[in-house]
Amino acid sequence: MPQRFSKEQRRKLLTVYGRKAVKEALEDPTLDCRALHLAQSNRKSTIVDDIVELAHFREVEIFEHGRDALARISRNKKQDQGVALDIFCPALNTLDDYLTTLASGQASHLIALDGVANPQNFGMSIRSITAAGLNGLLLAARGNPALGSLVIKASAGCAFRAPLLRCQTIVAALDALEREGFQLYRLSADSAHNLMSDSVKVAPRAVFVLGGETDGLSREVRSRSGSDLSIPMENSVESLNVAVSASLLAFELKRRRDQQA
Repeated sequence: MPQRFSKEQRRKLLTVYGRKAVKEALEDPTLDCRALHLAQSNRKSTIVDDIVELAHFREVEIFEHGRDALARISRNKKQDQGVALDIFCPALNTLDDYLTTLASGQASHLIALDGVANPQNFGMSIRSITAAGLNGLLLAARGNPALGSLVIKASAGCAFRAPLLRCQTIVAALDALEREGFQLYRLSADSAHNLMSDSVKVAPRAVFVLGGETDGLSREVRSRSGSDLSIPMENSVESLNVAVSASLLAFELKRRRDQQA
C-alpha cells in the first residue's frame, strides 16, 4: 500500500481484488478509488487493458508489484488474478476509533455476526444493516468472512458505504463494548421475549449478536451476561436464515428509532 496514505486513511481503505470486481468498481463514479495495484507478471489481456484505461481516465494511481507483493495487498493470491484496487470508504472504521468518538450518553445500536462463515449471508446482512441506518456492524478479523468479491457482490455494493467496525474477535469487541455501557442482546429461538413486542425494552446502547449458520452462538457469547430475544415464528418453523434474521432485526430497530424521533 502506498506510504503516502496516513494511518487514519489506511484504516478506511477497502481493497477489492479480481479483474471483474476491479473493473466494475472503476466504472462506478460514486466510489472513491485511490490506487490500482497490478502484478508485473500479468499477461496482456483485454480486461486488464480496460482496467488500466479506466484508472488513467479517473486519474487513479497505478502501482506494479511482484506477484508475492501483490498477494500481500489483496490477501487472496488464489483469486486476485493479479489485480487489486484500494477504495476509500468513509464509513469504514475500527471499533476502538468509533468508541473514542462516541459522546457520553450517546445512544448506539450495533450488530455482530458470531461465526457467520457464508460470504453471501454476510454480504446480505451488510446490505440490510446499511439500509436500516444502524450505527454499525462488527467486522471481526477472525470469525467473519473477509471483505472479498463474494461479500461485496452479495451486499449489492453496500459494503463500500456500510458502517463496518473492524475488530479482532467478536468476544474481544463485546468486552470493549461492555466497558462503554453497552447491553448485550442475543437472538435465540428459545427465548420467551419477543423482539417485535413494544413491551420488550431495548437499552440505548446495545449490541445484538446473531449466531453462525452451523453452530449458532459460540459458547463464549452464550455464557456472557445479557438478554435473549426471539423472532416470533409460526407453522412449526424453528429458525430463519441468519441474513434474514439480521434484516428483520435491523428494521425492527429502525422502527423503534423512528417511533422515538
